[in-house]
Amino acid sequence: MTLINGLPAHVLLVHVVVVLIPLTALALVTAALWPRAARRLGPLLPLLALVALAAVPLTTHAGEWLERHVESDALVRRHTELGDGLLPWALGLFALAAVVWWAGRRAPAEPGQGGGLSWSGLPVRIVVGVLCVAVSVGAVVDVYRIGDSGAKAAWHDAYSKTATGSEHGGS
Repeated sequence: MTLINGLPAHVLLVHVVVVLIPLTALALVTAALWPRAARRLGPLLPLLALVALAAVPLTTHAGEWLERHVESDALVRRHTELGDGLLPWALGLFALAAVVWWAGRRAPAEPGQGGGLSWSGLPVRIVVGVLCVAVSVGAVVDVYRIGDSGAKAAWHDAYSKTATGSEHGGS
């Protein structure tokens, strides 16, 4: 997918990534630190993470097409390099979302009941929680850095720093 309705697909698909990666990260941390949230989210958590994961290579592919159709400069190359690093973070979000969902499924609804993985065990929750927070923060920071570099690449010489005196904005 390279064009959508005549526009480069990357500029549209990027919004899916910019929304879904932080949303997945937030849902993951919430579910990891609050087992009741994991049970309530159910399979929605890994499904959300899967859609976010799938959006990353689609957006990257569309971005590679766009890169071949714009003038190359250091800002575009930097954005491309950063963009290539998001897939491992998205994969980590998905893997942890699957673990949290599975553990939430297997955990007893009430403390003290038997069954499944000991999700309520403090050491397990701490390890999974720390991993979820670390991967989530890494993914969100990476999305920010990629987006910031993309905005700089797209806009660095595309506007005037002083008002142009157009008929709609002046006094």
